[in-house]
Amino acid sequence: MHEPFIIPVSYQGQEYEFKARFERWGYTHRIAVLIDEMTFTFEPDEEGSYRALINPEQPMAPIPMNLHLLQTIAEKLAKLSNA
Repeated sequence: MHEPFIIPVSYQGQEYEFKARFERWGYTHRIAVLIDEMTFTFEPDEEGSYRALINPEQPMAPIPMNLHLLQTIAEKLAKLSNA
């Protein structure tokens, strides 16, 4: 089940849509989200929230990533998984 889907996110008064894909990972899962041409992987933690990971082999973005945006996406994923 690696079908792409869209995650709608409200952030700082603007609406964004990020491409994402669900990935099975052993007994759990990960969600790969494309943000500004960089792929961030979100995985569930022990508390049911999501944490963002970046592939160390992936080239870094030219500008620093907004950590608050990553947190907002993680919160959205947690809400979607509890729905």
